[in-house]
Amino acid sequence: MKRAGVLFLAGVPVVATAVYFVLPSGAADAPAAPTSVGAQSSRDDAKDRAEQDHQKQDEDDAIIASLPPGLAAPDRKELAHRLVSSAEHSTTDWRSTYGIIEDRDDDCGYTAGIIGFCTGTHDLLTLVEHYTGSHPGNGLARYLPALRKVDDTDSHEGLDPGFTDAWKAESELPEFRAAQEEERDRVYFEPAVRLAKLDGLGTLGQFVYYDAMVFHGTGTDESGFYALRERVLKKAKTPAAGGSEKAYLDAFLDVRRATMLTRYPDRDTSRVDTAQRRFLQAGNLGLDTPLTWEMYGDSYTLS
Repeated sequence: MKRAGVLFLAGVPVVATAVYFVLPSGAADAPAAPTSVGAQSSRDDAKDRAEQDHQKQDEDDAIIASLPPGLAAPDRKELAHRLVSSAEHSTTDWRSTYGIIEDRDDDCGYTAGIIGFCTGTHDLLTLVEHYTGSHPGNGLARYLPALRKVDDTDSHEGLDPGFTDAWKAESELPEFRAAQEEERDRVYFEPAVRLAKLDGLGTLGQFVYYDAMVFHGTGTDESGFYALRERVLKKAKTPAAGGSEKAYLDAFLDVRRATMLTRYPDRDTSRVDTAQRRFLQAGNLGLDTPLTWEMYGDSYTLS
């Protein structure tokens, strides 16, 4: 499912935004050794770009601050997590899924936890690294060398037979549960809501972005979220660019469904067909409750 990579900003070309996120904070202002005129010019250009990026971020922050909370409102955020959990774990009780871990035979290795962190897609490794940084000596820390080795593969080398039991045991601890939630929000929820708002999308559109990031990941490959969005922009304008919100979301769901089936021809696309598409066809751009949807043949209602 998910793929590792860098996060991008709205409206900025893929390569340019990758550079923006890769540059360490303050790198443009760091002192450098004496160099040639050409190198000095390149460094000045990089500093100018960094300043422009900071200015753009400040402008975007001002836009976000002026908008309603949308999906970030506590009740809407809870709703979003329940919807995603119905797709990831076939339950709307997402708080019961911290300790879930399994290999779904989807080339992503082990899939675990509330958002489906994967050993093969970098996000599970990052979660354990961050958790170990604040909680050294935890029950998963000893698996970090193996997690680094299997990253970007579906291998279990160095993880079996103990990793799944260690994950389940650690997931009983409030500290690791909080770490899962923080990583979910940092990597998926907050970037998705921010970008959707900058694209002029309402609460439903913000959820559409969030669920797509969870499934497709934040990678630079052709099936990643940002590549998917670039293809949509060739078909429809965002509301922020003067387009129709419904037409844009229709195009987004079309491209997303095709992307899912290109990678997994036999994959059930319920999360698009009988959930998000249903909300959109009903004109429920605010993702207002009650909501009724189907996932893999099961029916759900939230009120």
